[in-house]
Amino acid sequence: MGSVKKAFLFFTVILFAVNPFLAKANEASVAPDSQDKEIKSYIEHHLQDDHYFSLYTDKEAGKTYGFSLPVILIDGGLKVFLSGAFDHGHAVVEKDGQYYALHHGKIYKTDAEGTLNGYEYHKDETGKYITLKDANGKEQNQEFEASYKINSHELHEAHDFHPTNAKALDFSITKNVLGLILTAILLFWGFISLANTYKKGANNLPKGVGRVLEPLVLYVRDEMAIPNIGHRYKEFMPYLLSVFFLILVLNLLGLTPLGFNVTGNITITFCLAIFTFLFVNIKANKDYWKHIFWMPGVPVPFKVVLAPIEVLGMFTKPFSLMVRLFANITAGHTVIMGLIAVVYLLQNQLTLGGSIGVSMLLTTFLMVIELLVAFLQAFIFTMMSSLFIGMAVEEHNEAHH
Repeated sequence: MGSVKKAFLFFTVILFAVNPFLAKANEASVAPDSQDKEIKSYIEHHLQDDHYFSLYTDKEAGKTYGFSLPVILIDGGLKVFLSGAFDHGHAVVEKDGQYYALHHGKIYKTDAEGTLNGYEYHKDETGKYITLKDANGKEQNQEFEASYKINSHELHEAHDFHPTNAKALDFSITKNVLGLILTAILLFWGFISLANTYKKGANNLPKGVGRVLEPLVLYVRDEMAIPNIGHRYKEFMPYLLSVFFLILVLNLLGLTPLGFNVTGNITITFCLAIFTFLFVNIKANKDYWKHIFWMPGVPVPFKVVLAPIEVLGMFTKPFSLMVRLFANITAGHTVIMGLIAVVYLLQNQLTLGGSIGVSMLLTTFLMVIELLVAFLQAFIFTMMSSLFIGMAVEEHNEAHH
């Protein structure tokens, strides 16, 4: 039984490691109109959220394999259907007399023919954007009114087209939302398993995933919470553990062929930063506010100068948390996808097998680095959050001033 389990795990690892290269190689077997354009489009599509979970694309057959995700709209009532009805942006969906179309990951209200109205930028014969000067003499790209049908070829070639159609309130289960749900299930499963171990007795040793979780929990407590927050650390342990494991698991899922890019989404990092901001300022003591608005131990003229700087600092701290996590994860995904594209670019020089080998070598090296980055970003976000919380709840001794 043990050998069967090991064999299953071995083939699973091989499948997950080789799958993205084979998928990309399959796409590469079709001559593209423009390699640069197609690679850029592929990377942008990977970084964006999506209403459809794509696993594999057969461009020769013109098919994408995966599964549809639920679309949930509020537009004069609740409207629920599967995203497959959009046919990857080529079809209009009619629901209760309303028409909807999917364009670049966003759902717009349209007419029965799927007409999208908006503006787009044009380029001249040299490939440069047509510009005009505003009232201040500054050049800006000139917008032109445009209108396309959702299933027209021209629409899918118009990358600078920005629809202005109305939108419904969108509460759909997108790819990122699915990633968050999957992560939450994994964390509940892991920590419930760990908790059950301790219920059986204080001296019981964790088993299975608990052996991985326990040292990480102790690490967050002993290396982040206690040194930065002090004796009040227990109040904030649930939040710090939640943030650390959420970011870590999401980052690790992003390195699998599932292709999640949740922590590379600015709205996710924004929400995490907002939670840290609320914890810091709601739990802050009077010393914290005194140091912000009337810094003790400095002359009065400096108190007046320092107050606005400290107030600005209240917002720059969570902002730095948000941008750091978003930028690092997005950059990592972009570089990995670029290295996978080596299969695409070098297959004529190295043959398909050679290009896959070079790409695997480069990407495997970078994925080892990304494993470190996945842990490091979870560590940095949690460490900085505990540091900011510690500064807010610290009991100051005026003798220091």
